[in-house]
Amino acid sequence: MYNANGEDIFVIDGHVHLWDAREENITHRGGEQFIQCFYDYHNGFTPEDKQWDMDEYRYYGPERMAEDLFGNAAVDMAIFQPSYLSDFYDEGFNTIDQNAEIAEKYPERFINNGRFDPRDGEEGMRDLERQKEEYDIQAVKLYTAEWNGDSKGWRMDSDESFEFLQKCVDLGIETINAHKGPTIRPLNKDAFDVSDMDLAASSFPELDFVANHVGMPRLDDFCWIATQEPNVYGGIAVAAPMVTNRPEKFGEIMGELLYWLGEDKIMFGSDYALWNPDWLVEEVMNAEMTAQQKKEYGVELDIDTMKKVMGENAAELYDIDIEEKKKQFQDDAITEKFGLADHYGAPDAAAD
Repeated sequence: MYNANGEDIFVIDGHVHLWDAREENITHRGGEQFIQCFYDYHNGFTPEDKQWDMDEYRYYGPERMAEDLFGNAAVDMAIFQPSYLSDFYDEGFNTIDQNAEIAEKYPERFINNGRFDPRDGEEGMRDLERQKEEYDIQAVKLYTAEWNGDSKGWRMDSDESFEFLQKCVDLGIETINAHKGPTIRPLNKDAFDVSDMDLAASSFPELDFVANHVGMPRLDDFCWIATQEPNVYGGIAVAAPMVTNRPEKFGEIMGELLYWLGEDKIMFGSDYALWNPDWLVEEVMNAEMTAQQKKEYGVELDIDTMKKVMGENAAELYDIDIEEKKKQFQDDAITEKFGLADHYGAPDAAAD
């Protein structure tokens, strides 16, 4: 657990990937453009001494991922958000089956989300059933700007999408994550428009919807939707690293989210490996709003608020018992591997 001024913070990284952008996996020029765009974001917001070289960025592998996420106790748990991009990458960019390689090794530490694309039709329905049966997924990640043959995107409020959302209800998949944020070259920015979440959320009140990247650059649109839809949440991946060189912008984003959504509907995400939580968690925890922002929004980034943002809200959404997890982590494989017993309490001491 991360410790902030004597307070233990249980951190759930709500947005991570295990991707493969090695040149031999790229089948379309879009694949190279995509990873190069990611790398531009990485360098743009990562402190210079924390930046990766391009080769390690293309493929870091499961063991490096475990060390980066958990090795210094920056993160306690992480949630996979797959993005297949099968038109660009032969074996996919970041699939549920690839993510399972590490999720099954450290099952207490990872939540492995699935995905669907309504353009896949009946085959997609069968694969969604497979994901539920094989991995017992609680949630899916949607990537509405993904290319699929001649199609350059789709909408969550389409009839075809509603069929898949109903299938999620039928299968007991309760949370719908969607990339609603900045574009990535060569994808279409408008295909990430947050407006299609409005009708989807109101039409399926039994589902929870998370706008990853809080609709940026359409933050206002997202806030107006999320404040009226009780089942819409915001994930601050992409917003979070702005704390490094756009601290006032980060304060503005958090102020808007806290003002409109409240502290119970905002969740931290590093977007690993775009950015690494081994430095980002600390940066976010040390963030401050300006005096003018505190006055305008009537909120602060105090410790109780940040405990919710950094982990408690995701725990509520994914039915994670934090106290039970702490007990499990006292002697799990990650704790042993990285010598983190002091963070969770020695098993013998806990038994007393």
